[in-house]
Amino acid sequence: MDHLVRTWNVFHGNAHPPRRRSYLRVAIELSVEDGPSVVCLQELPLWSLPRLAVWTGYRSFPAVARRGMTPRRVAGWITRQWQVTLRSAITGQANAILVRQDLGARALVTVQVSRGRRERRVVQAVRVDGIGVVANAHLSQRDPQTATEELRRAVAVARSQAAAGEPIVLAGDFNIEHPEVDGFGGAIAGLDQVLVQGAPATPAVVWPEERRTRDGVVLSDHTPVEVTVR
Repeated sequence: MDHLVRTWNVFHGNAHPPRRRSYLRVAIELSVEDGPSVVCLQELPLWSLPRLAVWTGYRSFPAVARRGMTPRRVAGWITRQWQVTLRSAITGQANAILVRQDLGARALVTVQVSRGRRERRVVQAVRVDGIGVVANAHLSQRDPQTATEELRRAVAVARSQAAAGEPIVLAGDFNIEHPEVDGFGGAIAGLDQVLVQGAPATPAVVWPEERRTRDGVVLSDHTPVEVTVR
């Protein structure tokens, strides 16, 4: 059975160029509109995590990367008033893997791949029936060398969770344009990728800008990237 796997950095619900209001729910609902098997999301505010399953009807597996102000509801309200300038510093930051309800899935691990606390980056892994291990990461943007080191750690984490011969899908915003990962093939599109090991996959599909435009507003400064795993 074919499985569509998509990745999208949703930029805390910002538009491109940024506007004052949040478009996060619009972006999240768009990400599952055509029924993909799995969606890997990055740059989510913490207040949104309990709402992902409600907005999408998918099972949600979140991974917190940066703590924000508490309570989350207050932090979310403050950020939505000044969406352009206030993001992770107030409301924190997280990633999440969304899995369609008809697919069995269970969380495996969430592991920090960055060094120190200044810019905490994590990789999370979920086992999805019919696909294998799906890992989601948002790596540092400080410099390519740092991101490359974090990618190596993310690959090691994903491989440590896979059984012998089990396929691995590694997706996310890697902040590296052309990563070289032995054993992985798949989609490479700018800084966002879906890499696949142990299963055939289609070439990358990168959404054109109009596909992520709603009512004249371009959602996020990143575009969704996807592959079909066969």
